[in-house]
Amino acid sequence: MADILFVLTGSKVWTLNDGTAHPTGFWAEEAVVPYRAFTEAGHRVTVATPAGVVPVADGASLTDPAMAEELPKIEEFRHPVVLAEVDPADYDVVYYPGGHGPMEDLAVDPDSGRLLTRALASGRPLGVVCHGPAALLAARGEQGGSPFAGYRVTGFTNLEEAQAGLADRAPWLLQDELVELGVEFEEGEPWAPHVVVDRNLVTGQNPASSGPVAAELLKLLRVPAAQR
Repeated sequence: MADILFVLTGSKVWTLNDGTAHPTGFWAEEAVVPYRAFTEAGHRVTVATPAGVVPVADGASLTDPAMAEELPKIEEFRHPVVLAEVDPADYDVVYYPGGHGPMEDLAVDPDSGRLLTRALASGRPLGVVCHGPAALLAARGEQGGSPFAGYRVTGFTNLEEAQAGLADRAPWLLQDELVELGVEFEEGEPWAPHVVVDRNLVTGQNPASSGPVAAELLKLLRVPAAQR
């Protein structure tokens, strides 16, 4: 049995460029589907959030009746641990789901940034989906640059943000910021599953990619670290 760490946003809002507090949180599908995949494979999930606040799902992600029914039954999401107290060495996999919440808090959270830097360097599987890659912006290497520079990644695209109706109101766009970070951003078709695997890093473009990302992380768990 492996120990899997889910790092979720603790934010309920995303501040838009006009100062509006847009209600958000984590995206239910991106948390529930991988949770199901990991636990059905016999693994244990721990949830961490900034300050240990109970995470809130974006209401728009609960219009799916299956998500609205299943999420409240998952005990781990109601009892998160404090992110600042987490040692990534205690976990076999680290996974970040999205939702717009990470754009508000994890993108500038130094505890999350340090965790990501250590998780990447460890060689253990690290998965990040949709808006979750916003958290990569807070990671810093020993020389001050991003440890993710040069990695192939994907995430929620500018086109998807525009089609979702929020690009014009966003203070910044995830794809633009990741490119500025120095990653090699790979864009798939809007809303279709798209996963990029580069060494121990697995990224997914959108909600539909969360299941495939979990499947790739489970594959990596079975591969010796030296071969990743």
